[in-house]
Amino acid sequence: MRRRWTILAVLFVARAAMAFQFQSVGAVAPLISDSVGASLADIGILIGLYLAPGVALALPGATIGQRYGDKATVLAGLLMMLAGEMLMAASPFWSLQVGGRLISGTGGVLLNVLMTKMVADWFAGREIATAMAIYINSWPAGIAIALMLLPAIATTFGVTAVAIAVSVLVIVGIGLMTFIYRTPEVLPAGGVERSGISRATTYALIAAGLIWCLYNVGFAMVFSFGPSMLVERGWSNSAAGSTISVVLWLATLSVPLGGFLTDRTKRGGVVLATGCVGFAFLMLLLSRSGPVFALIIAMGIAGGLPGGAIMSLPTRVLNQKTRSIGMGVFYTVYYAGMLAGPTIGGKLATWAGTSAAALDFGAAVLLLCPLLLWSFHRISRLPQTMVVTSRQGG
Repeated sequence: MRRRWTILAVLFVARAAMAFQFQSVGAVAPLISDSVGASLADIGILIGLYLAPGVALALPGATIGQRYGDKATVLAGLLMMLAGEMLMAASPFWSLQVGGRLISGTGGVLLNVLMTKMVADWFAGREIATAMAIYINSWPAGIAIALMLLPAIATTFGVTAVAIAVSVLVIVGIGLMTFIYRTPEVLPAGGVERSGISRATTYALIAAGLIWCLYNVGFAMVFSFGPSMLVERGWSNSAAGSTISVVLWLATLSVPLGGFLTDRTKRGGVVLATGCVGFAFLMLLLSRSGPVFALIIAMGIAGGLPGGAIMSLPTRVLNQKTRSIGMGVFYTVYYAGMLAGPTIGGKLATWAGTSAAALDFGAAVLLLCPLLLWSFHRISRLPQTMVVTSRQGG
């Protein structure tokens, strides 16, 4: 039992390092803009580029891990994250910033796709819900730590020091994966040689992937452009990052709370819709100079509630034999949307002349989630015709 939780801690740290690296651009956006001459639109592009490789790699990610081994593939991903970060630190040239971000993001995709399976390998049938709740929280925790630490590091030591801080955490992840992570002695039974998902299931997964994507785009607008918005109002970089990080810290508590409410009440749709609409309303108030601290606390509580309900949607239309390819479809849609979301937010902020426009955009996409949930339920009841297939080892 102790080993399972130790393994979970290793995976938590590795994924938190990925979140820390993802947020390293948004956390110090004003300083990066000065150092490389980038506009808010450019910053949005850099943020989105981290997720761009997921469009191509999410679906075949499980196959890559199966061929070379989960541990070896995750280690390769961590090394790519380290190489990309070092490339960005080497020069302020825009082309190297883009290249480094893409290399880092490619490694991050491998982690995101494979480590969920690794958690399931260790906890299948044993505290799986608790383990997944803890694992999912590694993302907001990593982002919150970045918002708290990186602005102060950048202000004191410069932007290059941010890359060094990110690299150190990635190296910690490499060490933990190398020396502590072990493959479970008894793996779950493999799937059938050939499996597929129906046309209706495919469309339902696309709808679910869009909900997860738009929810995360809304969240991303807060922690990517929220600090810049507060800086525009006269806050220091350090104070702005630390204040916005409170949203993420509180979300680490409200995410499992939302999952508990979903399981206990069996009304996941109500939890999802209420959380998304409430979060959107609070974002609109914050972008219009509302009481910052009160709104930040409320956003942290409301913002995490839909997470568990959303992530449970694919399980409603997938069984054990179709889970691998189905989650590939789900994550492909997620990555495609997350590539576009921050870029659109950045362009809107540039056009409007204020980062508050990005938060308004985030509120707008959150309001689409309840509509897509209605579509998901409608589509999932359509006739089942097999259209997407994939080979899996037994």
